[in-house]
Amino acid sequence: MSKKKRETSDGIVYSTNPDFKITYVETTEEETLSASEQNLKIWLDRKQRGGKTVTLIKGFIGSQEDLENLTRTLKTKCGVGGAAKDGEIILQGDFRDKVLDILTKAGYKSKKAGG
Repeated sequence: MSKKKRETSDGIVYSTNPDFKITYVETTEEETLSASEQNLKIWLDRKQRGGKTVTLIKGFIGSQEDLENLTRTLKTKCGVGGAAKDGEIILQGDFRDKVLDILTKAGYKSKKAGG
C-alpha cells in the first residue's frame, strides 16, 4: 500500500504568524484485490451519450494504475477505444460477450448485468 504525503494549508496562502507550520495529510491508495476476489458487472449503456452504445465494467476494487492496466488490456483485445473514469471501465460499442470471455479467462468473477 503506497502512502503519499500531501500538503494542506486549509486555503492559507501566506501567514504572518512565525509559528505557522504546514500540516501534512497521509493519503493511502486502495489495495487491489486479486482477480478471483473481484466481482465485476458488465453493463450496456446508451444514456447521455448521444445515442452511442458503450460497454461499462463496474465493481473494480483497487488502485487507479491497476484499473488503467485492465482497461488497456480490454481495449487492445476488443480493438476499440475507451477510458477508465470514476472506477469504471468504458468501452465504445457493445462488447459484453467478448469482455465476459476475456475477464473469465483472466480469472475475474464477472457477469452481465442490466436489461
